[in-house]
Amino acid sequence: MPKRILQGTVVSDKGDKTVVVRVERRFKHPLYKKTVRRSKKYHAHDEANALKVGDAVRIIECPPISKTKRWRVLQEEGARE
Repeated sequence: MPKRILQGTVVSDKGDKTVVVRVERRFKHPLYKKTVRRSKKYHAHDEANALKVGDAVRIIECPPISKTKRWRVLQEEGARE
């Protein structure tokens, strides 16, 4: 089974070699047909401690690194605004 890749925004870089990434998904409500936004936070491994709050990143699934980290940063999308 292929590893999932998600795109999101860094919301916290307080941890050592760890960033918290908020991934947002949009879908149409099945009954009301309105677009609904849902977000979820993932702890991701950032080996170089290079990312800052606001950076757009892609994360990929990996074997567990710690109790909460099951993702690692694949690449940085671009500079923060």
